[in-house]
Amino acid sequence: MLRCLSRSWHPFLLSLIVALLLLSATSYANEEEADTGQEAAPLTLDTDISVPDEFWRSEESISEDEAPTMALTPAPPLEPPPVKHVTLMLDWYLSPQHAALLIAQERGLYAAQGLEVEIQSPADPSIAIKLLSAGEVDLALTRQPLLHLHAHSGAPITRIATLIETSLTAVVVMGAEQPETENTLAGLHYGYTTGAGRDLTIPRLVPRSVQQTDDFTTPLNLHFDPIRAMREGQIDAVADGFYHSLPQQLATEGINTHVIRFDELDIPRYDGLVVLANSDTLVRRADTWSRFVLALEQATHWIIDNPDDAWALMINAHPVLDNDINTNAWEDILRRMALSPAALDSRRYAGFETFLHQTGLTDATLPVSRLAVDPHAL
Repeated sequence: MLRCLSRSWHPFLLSLIVALLLLSATSYANEEEADTGQEAAPLTLDTDISVPDEFWRSEESISEDEAPTMALTPAPPLEPPPVKHVTLMLDWYLSPQHAALLIAQERGLYAAQGLEVEIQSPADPSIAIKLLSAGEVDLALTRQPLLHLHAHSGAPITRIATLIETSLTAVVVMGAEQPETENTLAGLHYGYTTGAGRDLTIPRLVPRSVQQTDDFTTPLNLHFDPIRAMREGQIDAVADGFYHSLPQQLATEGINTHVIRFDELDIPRYDGLVVLANSDTLVRRADTWSRFVLALEQATHWIIDNPDDAWALMINAHPVLDNDINTNAWEDILRRMALSPAALDSRRYAGFETFLHQTGLTDATLPVSRLAVDPHAL
């Protein structure tokens, strides 16, 4: 019974509260009108509004202490990220085959990756890998066969990029081209500039049976000066000469030559120019090498899209490149540049390891991961 009575009173009490609130609001409004003595007019767009003087302050009345400091004091400049200095040693003197390295530098692509790359030319090309192994330089250039041979000798080196995807060297033979036989080639006196020419190429030209005869003349170490050796008649052929430049250079000396490519000697194809890093610090510096190779890739694509501008930029920055021999070689070099320098052809490296082992130049085969990596995958 009590619960029912309580429920019936709820609506009545709610109505009473609402009525009292309305009565109070009406009374308050009447009091405001009585104070002003007139009825407040509604505001319109034409209504005049006066702002009390205390809301206005002259510029002179504002002290410097009250001025907003953020507007007067510029924000401190952002600290640029630290630039990593990288030293790179070439395989020999500057040539068009180094285009990606040079263009990346001239177009500021290294700097965009937070790198400062110092390119050095060796006084003796044989020291580049030695300096890299000793940590005296950060990167070095070489040919793929030399990478394999030095790695088997224990050098802590690993390929991180490819600049040129085909061989840049060949057998350069003095005299006009003619149908050569095995006996003809075996009877020539050869010179070489690298261990790969001595150990890899010459045995394909001169069989072991010929090398064991009394008439065999020991190949001559040219110390990277094949022109003088040929001019002076010390040799008949260079086992590993740069075929883009050496024949033309010898032609200016009045020496006629012809070229025998390595595929004619059943030597597997290999990367003609690669960038090496020290394998002992490879993982620790993986981010740096990834950014370095990215700059090379951007440079290569720009070169392919703008070959004439690229050539003009290079010879302007390095006038030593501006000669007829390099100009004539430029178009052929373009066709051999690696569009994806980081990309690793594992089949090619594994196949070359097998070839070296089968020819008796190595005692075992190294895994590809010991020889070459994709720096973006580290």
